[in-house]
Amino acid sequence: MAEHVKIFQGIRAYGDEVIHGCFSKVGVGRLKGLVSTTTTFIFFFFLLLIAALLNWMDIRGTSIGQSIFNSRTSKTYHERIEFPLNCSNSVNLPQTCPENYPSVFQPQESSARTCPDYFRWIHQDLKQWKSSGITEDMIERGKPSADFRLVIVNGKAYVEKYKKPYQTRDVFTIWGILQLLRLYPGKVPDLDLLFYSGDKTMIMKRDYKGLNATSPPPVFHYCGEKAALDIVFPDWTFWGWAEVNIKPWEETLRAIKKGRERIKWEKREPYAYWKGNPYVAKDRVELLKCNLSDKNDWNVRIYKQDWGKESQQGFKHSKLEDQCSHRYKIYIEGATWSVSEKYILACDSMTLLIKPKYCDFFSRSMVSMQHYWPIRRKNKCRDLKFAVEWGNNHPQEAQAMGKAGSKFIEETLTMRNVYDYMFHLLNEYSKLLKFKPTIPSKAHRACAESVACLQKGLWKDFMVQSMVKSPSHKLPCALPPPFEPQAIQASLDREDKITRQVETLETEYWKKTKP
Repeated sequence: MAEHVKIFQGIRAYGDEVIHGCFSKVGVGRLKGLVSTTTTFIFFFFLLLIAALLNWMDIRGTSIGQSIFNSRTSKTYHERIEFPLNCSNSVNLPQTCPENYPSVFQPQESSARTCPDYFRWIHQDLKQWKSSGITEDMIERGKPSADFRLVIVNGKAYVEKYKKPYQTRDVFTIWGILQLLRLYPGKVPDLDLLFYSGDKTMIMKRDYKGLNATSPPPVFHYCGEKAALDIVFPDWTFWGWAEVNIKPWEETLRAIKKGRERIKWEKREPYAYWKGNPYVAKDRVELLKCNLSDKNDWNVRIYKQDWGKESQQGFKHSKLEDQCSHRYKIYIEGATWSVSEKYILACDSMTLLIKPKYCDFFSRSMVSMQHYWPIRRKNKCRDLKFAVEWGNNHPQEAQAMGKAGSKFIEETLTMRNVYDYMFHLLNEYSKLLKFKPTIPSKAHRACAESVACLQKGLWKDFMVQSMVKSPSHKLPCALPPPFEPQAIQASLDREDKITRQVETLETEYWKKTKP
């Protein structure tokens, strides 16, 4: 056991305005002898009167009060004016886009923090078009692979839809981009892009090889893989998944953080937990074999999710904040990647991550045996059983891994970082365009009112909850440089080495354990 802890520690190590006052103090002793008692009283009374007057003017927000404040601090005072949703027309009529929202971005700060490490993948995802640039012809050829086209001209968004996607993924994705425009008004450059909101990757590398191959079209999507060129973008659930009653990310994360406090880690069920729809992928169907049965106990507890039944019952049994009851949680892909990854990692339980084929935008900077325990797809049941046994025998290390995964999610996957990732990705993408974006003849203007005011129920509620009501007073974080040559391969090699070391531990375990 001590040897296992030592190996684990080696693996993990391998993977691993304060405002100051500016008021001067006046010595009372020096005042004595210079002025009489009466004069002193009048002097201090006068000071108190001025202070009260300044405070009153500051509360009232008068221009005089602001001017005095500016002269004393030499800083510009930015009043945070909110611009709520204005659904003035009938719900069945088209909404006009108000023109009173600021069109210029005016931050208070002069420097920005550096973005999280996963922002480096922006350069890698756009590398394919670095030398050739992106032409109008590429956009035209990419239309069959896209659900909609989004054009931004002079800070305003225009959308042309090609086909109906699954549920309202496209609507909430467009909503998210509109919130970015509200957060950084006038700062998102003109651009023209295609977006696919389904599951499977669309732009495969194999289709653009050979002497007669054309240049691949740029298509934005929620996930990527080694064999594809899809440009990875944050998924729609950050603004809510109304069809299954999953609230916008900030609200959901708050609920999960509160829910995980109900049961301390050591008091949780000492098993691996998974709940979801198993019938969307072969790997998930195979995972069902690991569930508790009369013949085997693989330390796994699986619960099938019937979303139709849940919808009828008001989603009483599918609340994510109620699913932090086990020491270990399993992440397994669905048809491709799964939006569940962030919710699973946020639970403080040690994440048992079945080796993924696909990636989203943030998980590419996660490190195995630091943020999660790696599980092979071919040996799921045996790997899961060993991981749980190891964690139960090394509770401090297992709990630390769970907390590290949650910390990664809480600190790097804030909505501010989500918006900043979108901003930098779109900004770098726009630099590659070889043409001046123009509004397509069949496109329609999109703004918060034109999208949200036509919605009802949870769809509208989630949009109101996730709406950016005021421009940011902060700059976007500073985009880190691209990966150095060979850095990505070195990272992959490191992950392979860690995985082999975990497999060695498992082999030793099964040698000592009856099949």
